[in-house]
Amino acid sequence: MTSIRIPDDEAYENYYDYLEAFLIWMQDAGYTEYTQKNYLSDVKQFIDALNGRALEDTKKIHVMSFLSNARRSGAGDSTRNRKHAAVHCLFKALAELELLDNNPAAGIKKAKTEQNRAPVYMDEKQIAAFLESVDGKYRERNLAIFLLMAYMGLRVGEVHALNLSHYNADRRTLQVFGKGRKWRTLPVPSAVTGVLEKAIAQRLAPWTDREEALFVSQKGRRMSIRAIQQLASDTFDRFQQDIEPQLRVPYSSHKLRHSFATMLLRRGTDLRTVQEMLGHSSIQTTTVYTHVTSREKEEAMDRLDVRLPGDSGKNS
Repeated sequence: MTSIRIPDDEAYENYYDYLEAFLIWMQDAGYTEYTQKNYLSDVKQFIDALNGRALEDTKKIHVMSFLSNARRSGAGDSTRNRKHAAVHCLFKALAELELLDNNPAAGIKKAKTEQNRAPVYMDEKQIAAFLESVDGKYRERNLAIFLLMAYMGLRVGEVHALNLSHYNADRRTLQVFGKGRKWRTLPVPSAVTGVLEKAIAQRLAPWTDREEALFVSQKGRRMSIRAIQQLASDTFDRFQQDIEPQLRVPYSSHKLRHSFATMLLRRGTDLRTVQEMLGHSSIQTTTVYTHVTSREKEEAMDRLDVRLPGDSGKNS
């Protein structure tokens, strides 16, 4: 059962049924509990900004005003876009549940700078150095988590949702439950297999026999998304501890997934296969990983056979 609760104070009395319906819709759509909490928090802020206006009377200008105020309050591109996504999902959910007819958040563009920013990623040498920074009492478990992200492209929520039964030791495959409640089967690289099986052998004793989680916390429960993110943050801090703070790269657990996609594409893997391995519903989402470095651009230019006027007869 989810621990998320709808606020029951008077300020949300007229919106309670809508919020409850939205939560049910998100749960049925397979949104992680982390996303549900964030979206509900954003939607509550949006409702506060409506100053008592009914949702059925809400117009696009009210959504844009909310987003503009969030920007003026210091929200960055990603936060602004998340708030937009939350409000958009609210009205989408209520429309699908036949509680409202329109979606005033539809048609509002995302922040352009966020769309145009290339993902931060690591190359193979950096990943190797990062993995060397993994230590602590539960090193094998933590190392397996990072390997699944860096060399199989799993999202944090997907690592969190893994059960013991999802790993097939005979076939060396992993069943991954991703966004949109979709499953995908991934082959486990041989180097990752050894670490994963060692982590399974050293799995912490769960607090109950019914706990199926592959990765268990010190308290014997399934590792939370927040715990995995904090683990990554701490490890990235150690990885960059010898670098001046102002020069450190803002790595996060999701950047390991970016790195996986980049490595595949640089080795000639076709975009459709990368899409399947990442679990993207649209290939347009995958194209963000087709960035190249300045060195690769220079090498591409060097391969050109530039012919200037008057050169045509020299090689004939």
